[in-house]
Amino acid sequence: MQLKRDGAEPPSFAAAVFSFQDKDVSGPGMIELRNLTKRFQTPSGAVDALRGVSLSVRRGEIFGVIGRSGAGKSTLIRCINLLERPDGGTVLVDGADLTALSGGGALRAARRQIGMIFQHFNLLSSRTVFDNVALSLELAGMSRREIEAKVLPLLDLVGLTEKRLTYPAKLSGGQKQRVGIARALASEPKVLLCDEATSALDPQTTLSILALLKDINRRLGLTIVLITHEMSVVKEICDRVAVMEDGLVIEEGGVFDILTRPSHPTTRDFVRGARGEDALPSFLQGRVSAAPVLGGATLARIIFVGPTATDPIISDLVRHCDVGVNILRGNIDYIQERPFGTLLVELTGATERAVNFLKARNIEIEVLGYVASDARAAG
Repeated sequence: MQLKRDGAEPPSFAAAVFSFQDKDVSGPGMIELRNLTKRFQTPSGAVDALRGVSLSVRRGEIFGVIGRSGAGKSTLIRCINLLERPDGGTVLVDGADLTALSGGGALRAARRQIGMIFQHFNLLSSRTVFDNVALSLELAGMSRREIEAKVLPLLDLVGLTEKRLTYPAKLSGGQKQRVGIARALASEPKVLLCDEATSALDPQTTLSILALLKDINRRLGLTIVLITHEMSVVKEICDRVAVMEDGLVIEEGGVFDILTRPSHPTTRDFVRGARGEDALPSFLQGRVSAAPVLGGATLARIIFVGPTATDPIISDLVRHCDVGVNILRGNIDYIQERPFGTLLVELTGATERAVNFLKARNIEIEVLGYVASDARAAG
């Protein structure tokens, strides 16, 4: 893909953002991971951080990797640029087999195609914002004029032009991460790796950094791999996601599909908070039975996907099924601009008829248990 302005001279990587229009994720994989394994020796014995992980990240997409602490996600991202060399398997980036490179100039050249930002920023306290971003360019032997031509547009891109002479101690956490992003882009990479890049930030700053990354992805067509332990981050920015546990990928797919129909119990745990499903109301906790209760109600979660999220399902249910519906909690959200809703309800009366009615309309209903009439009265 050629990015250029009008004029005789091609722009720097940063200046090119103003002419890029739309990303294309339909082509071949930018990153191909095949059967990666990695074992660490610890005082308590060997730990298999990766156990045969295979993934394909498409060119120009934002790909999330989520997992709890110790799942192997940080090891995985460090294997992409060979900061950690896998014990087995293959890492291909833009068609080049990085695992076949033994070191020296070839590996260094390959790594320049892969930028990385970190949870704790890793800025040099003795250098200004400008000089932190310029460091890799200085080491590459560029002149001051060449460095300025690259760094100043990058600072403009991340919104730090006015802070270029400021030292890191005077920056907020979000500003420090913006410096880290500009520094990662200075080498004109094709891939940007983000290792828990928002974990040290407050929620509002997290949203601003994610918006910046999404904008950079859109303008540059840059492939981004984002490691996180928060499904809300994946929901906000990613196109696809892989869920890791115990060194394995346990589920993978489009963000909408994973958030609306998770299949693995670990994925369901991550998803519940991200899509607004809190714990049961306090008056019901500890009072839900696994078996029907005489004179009680059925506790259920109704899940609406796509157009059904805005249909008058509850009024139809009451009218056609001779069932009472008590709504305990509800939420309608938009995931990748598609509606998705959940309702926590108590059903009384012809419950089985109601369940069959919803299923016939392709509406998912999950029976959570049964509650006695005294528990309902307590609410």
